[in-house]
Amino acid sequence: MGETRFTAEPGKQEIVITRDFDAPRDVLFSILTNPDLIPQWWGPRRLVTTVDVMEDRPGGLWRFIQRDSEGNTFAFHGVYHAVAPPERLVYTFEFEGMPGHVTLETVTLEGQGSKTTATNRVIFESVEDRDGMIAAGMEEGAAETMDRLAELLAKI
Repeated sequence: MGETRFTAEPGKQEIVITRDFDAPRDVLFSILTNPDLIPQWWGPRRLVTTVDVMEDRPGGLWRFIQRDSEGNTFAFHGVYHAVAPPERLVYTFEFEGMPGHVTLETVTLEGQGSKTTATNRVIFESVEDRDGMIAAGMEEGAAETMDRLAELLAKI
């Protein structure tokens, strides 16, 4: 339905990722919080994602593991701070390969009938951390993830 918009203003500690989806927000929210569906859309296509833990409630933990074709693993984890269906998720995000660099993410879903705008506001601990993630390919990864999510929504 739309392209992923990636906004990173110079000198700020945040990135805002926005995408319009052709689905009602309750359907989108259910996909974002369904551990059985996460592997179908989360992360790049070249990696296989498994959900190790997903307790989508305030104080609940989440941990996803990705594997590449050579068998290398990449794990990510965090804690849910708010789960407000079908409007909002707030959680921390940390790549286990670079511990100590934690972000706070707020995903907001704004519904307009059968369409939904998803906005993910990612707050980094420093501008340097944010710029490092951008340099590591975060924009391309976010776009691919959102494309996969749109493809899954089209099937459902």
